[in-house]
Formats: sequence, structure tokens, C-alpha cells
Amino acid sequence: MTRGPERLEVSVSYALPRAGLPAAVSFRRWVAAALKGRIREADLAIRLVDTKEGRAFNRHYRGKDYATNVLSFPAEMAEGVKLPKGVKMPLLGDLVICAPVVAREAREQKKAQAAHYAHLTVHGVLHLLGWNHEDDREAEAMEQLEREILAELGIDDPYAPL
Repeated sequence: MTRGPERLEVSVSYALPRAGLPAAVSFRRWVAAALKGRIREADLAIRLVDTKEGRAFNRHYRGKDYATNVLSFPAEMAEGVKLPKGVKMPLLGDLVICAPVVAREAREQKKAQAAHYAHLTVHGVLHLLGWNHEDDREAEAMEQLEREILAELGIDDPYAPL
């Protein structure tokens, strides 16, 4: 099994206590699995947030006044804009993952919390690559790809009925 992109920079920041949250190495492995065979180089950031910050992001960027599990922010660099020092292209974008929402969903869906984090990380990375689920056809294609990536990681189908 290949390990994913040739060059992968994943910056993980924790805006809440790290106890019980996956380590940065886990997020990097999940990102690499999502990118395998799709992109050769990537820089991206993942920020784990509490409910207050997750709600603020969702309200500001999507107009929805609640915290959601994962938000994806694809990088959009205007032509001629210089990258910050230390950042190399292709800058893929950012994921914001709301830890309390992930924990609640994992409990409600009777899933291992790490498996749910893996799923949401893969889901978010696919959004950064341009995948969407705006209609039934797109949703099915994206869900099938998620199933395949997660299966390679040894994680059960996240869409299987409870």
C-alpha cells in the first residue's frame, strides 16, 4: 500500500484540551489516505475547536447558527499573491473540526470516536479537493469514495445503518 502524497505537510492545532483527541500523526495518516493517488504534494491545516468557536465559524462562513462537525476551507490564492514564509504550494486549505460535536455524534451513532474523526477528516479533505454532495448523484459518488478510503484504513462503512 502506498503512503499517499510524496510531500505532505499537515499542521494540526488544538484550540481546546487535547485529552481524548487524536494525535497529529493520526490526522496526517487519514489525510494521506484521502489524498493517495489524487495529489502528489499538499499543505493543509486542521484546527480542532470547541462548540463556541465551531458555531462562530459556521455562522460566519455558512450563515448557520450552530456548531457542525467539520468545515472545509479550500485555499484560494489570487494570482501574484506571495505565500507566507514556510508555506509551499499546493496549499490545499484548512479543516475546522468541532471536537464536542464529533464526540456527541460518535456516541449517538455508536461509533468509535477515532473512526468518526477519520471519516470526517477524509470527508473534509475530499471537499478541499472539490468533491461535493449537493445532489444525490454527487453524494453517492463521494460517499462511495469515503467508504473505499476508510476501508483501506481498516474502518467500517460510516454510512452503514446502525
